[in-house]
Formats: sequence, C-alpha cells, structure tokens
Amino acid sequence: MFVACKKDNSTTTAPNLQFQFKFDPNQERLNNIGQPSLVPAGHAAQTPVFHQMSVHYIELAEGAFTALGAGSVIYHAEETSIGGAAAVNFDKALKAGENEVFLKINLKDVAPGTYEWVRASVTYQNYDIKFNINKVPVVGDLLQQTGTVASFVGFNTYITSVTPRSRSLTVNDDKKQGFWAFETGLTPPYDAYNQLYSGEAPAGATTVVNPLFASSPIPAGSCVVTGKFAKPLVVTGNESGDITVSLSFSINNSFEWVDDNGNGQLDIYADGVTPAEKIVDMGLRGLIPSWQ
Repeated sequence: MFVACKKDNSTTTAPNLQFQFKFDPNQERLNNIGQPSLVPAGHAAQTPVFHQMSVHYIELAEGAFTALGAGSVIYHAEETSIGGAAAVNFDKALKAGENEVFLKINLKDVAPGTYEWVRASVTYQNYDIKFNINKVPVVGDLLQQTGTVASFVGFNTYITSVTPRSRSLTVNDDKKQGFWAFETGLTPPYDAYNQLYSGEAPAGATTVVNPLFASSPIPAGSCVVTGKFAKPLVVTGNESGDITVSLSFSINNSFEWVDDNGNGQLDIYADGVTPAEKIVDMGLRGLIPSWQ
C-alpha cells in the first residue's frame, strides 16, 4: 500500500527536434538550379548584415525523388485569406536571428526515417545594406549610408504593417514575392531626414535555389529553398536527447540591383527627378543543412 502511494518526484523531458538559422557570407553563391552564379553584367550586389528571418514551411525529404509535400512536413505556419487569397499571416510569423532557436518540436511527432534533404520556404528577411543618397538639396551626396530592408520573398504574405527599423509602413494587404520596405538610417546631423520607402522586385526575378529542380520541382513564385545534408539525418523514434538542425543560408551577394551608373553601389536620389536604381533580387543563394 505504501509503495502504491509513493509520490513520484522524477521528471522526464522528451527530446526535441529544433531548428536554427545561420547566415553565411562566404557560402557559395548559387542560382535557381544550384549551380555557381556570378552577378550579371549591368547589375551589382552586396552581402547584407542579417538581423532576422522567418520561414513558412519546413519539410524533411528522404530522397531526391520525394515530391514537395510528400516528405515529413515538420512545420507549416498559419495562413490567412483576409486579403482575398491564401497568404502567410505575417503578424503571426515566427522570426529568429542567427543561432537562435526558430522552431522546437517533440521528436515523437517526427516520422522515423533517413532524411537526405531539407526544404525551407523562406518568407521574410530583415537586414542592413549600404547605399548612397545623392542630390540632396543643399547638402549634396551622402555616401555609404546604412539602411534596413524588410524583404518579403514568400509566395504571398498578408501584411498589416511592417517596421524595418523604427518606422512603420501600413499595408493591410497581400503582397507577392519581391515586396520590400526600406528605411534609411542616415548619420547625424542628417538623421532627421530619414525616410521609409517601399517597392517590388520584378515577378519571377527572386532566386530560389532548388538543386532538385528536375526530380522535385517547386511552384513558381514560392521560395522553397532546398539543401542536402552532408550526413543524412536519421530519426529512429528512440532518441534520448535533442537534435539540432542548423540551416545555413548563403547571403553571398544576395541583395542585387540594376547598377545604372556602373559604380557597384546602390544609388537613390533626393532631387525628386532621378529614379532610384531598381532592386531585382533578394533571394538567398543556397542552403546547407547540418545536424548534431
């Protein structure tokens, strides 16, 4: 009787599968089909300084012929149709910086298997870039200033408002892949003139690296970046400790624009006449997953 009534003070913690991001400026710069890619003639690019990122969907795939959605779908963020079509709900999107845990799930909820590939649908990025603001009345040119970009590369995102740094842009609408908001961070004494801009990259111009384009294609306009484990991830269902998957994204010259004047720098203008150089690509340039 006393044994049956003995209080159990032991605690057990189930092992988890958790994901974190890395942003690698030195990782190879790839194109849509996973081949090395140079910056096109007439364009320029730079490597941003990343603050945060969000992904909408994570899937583990057993092999190169596993179709999109046929693997083990680990995570699918909340969507909304308030804007008229299915869209990522930006207000509820999880976000994380480098080496922060983005997602943690119980390993018992992951189907046992040997997984060679990861698919991660990137939806939002926040980072700093350098730019010139030219022809400022009275002042002249302000060179190599820092600005913050809020970049939306998901298939469709419903945005109530977005704050790249400190200023908020009200949207209340769906935005397709390529929408961006850019907040200048001018140095004193010109910081009182900081502005918030927004625009859209051309449709279909965002790089989405998928080395499995022939065997496992992805829908046009999505941002399902695909990468292969150097060592396959094996889930047995009998794990005794956590497994951490690091998703290392190439940010090597991932911010690209049309370089009208050929100076290799992003130029915008304050004279109200000269058009700013056009942003064309904000896609990440490769994914290398690893685990421990």
